[in-house]
Amino acid sequence: MSGYPPHGGAHTGEEAPKMITSVLRAAGLRSEHLQALSMGAVGLCITLWIRAKTVDQVERGNAERRALFVGLWPPTIWLIGDSLRRDERRWPWR
Repeated sequence: MSGYPPHGGAHTGEEAPKMITSVLRAAGLRSEHLQALSMGAVGLCITLWIRAKTVDQVERGNAERRALFVGLWPPTIWLIGDSLRRDERRWPWR
């Protein structure tokens, strides 16, 4: 047994399951791509927030919620990119 997962969970095969970083690297994505996407999401959030201030009062609440929802994306995308960067440093040949 390979010892994965360390707590003796359901995985019993010899090969460890693919982590998200392995899947993203296999798709051709690099950490720089995700970091740029994160910065783009910040720009989108700011754009949606400014736009929310220009719509009428009835639509404003929904537009502000949309901007806040998009505002949750950048930290998540950035941290996935950071994990991908650490994976790239650990295994540069993959």
